[in-house]
Amino acid sequence: MTLTPSAGDGSALNWVKSSYSGSDNNDCVEVATTPGTIHVRDSKNVQGPQLAFAPGAWADFLSHAARR
Repeated sequence: MTLTPSAGDGSALNWVKSSYSGSDNNDCVEVATTPGTIHVRDSKNVQGPQLAFAPGAWADFLSHAARR
């Protein structure tokens, strides 16, 4: 998997999308990291709501998702 920067949306965060996203480049979530927080948003609605996770919670989620 590689991560690619998403189109600029004017936010201060550096959003990236996984290379595993759909071929139409709209079927994925985007992630931005800052010290102490992982931000997640829908790539189809970049101005919409965002989730924020503490690093431990994000690691737990990824571990759970990898087992699915």
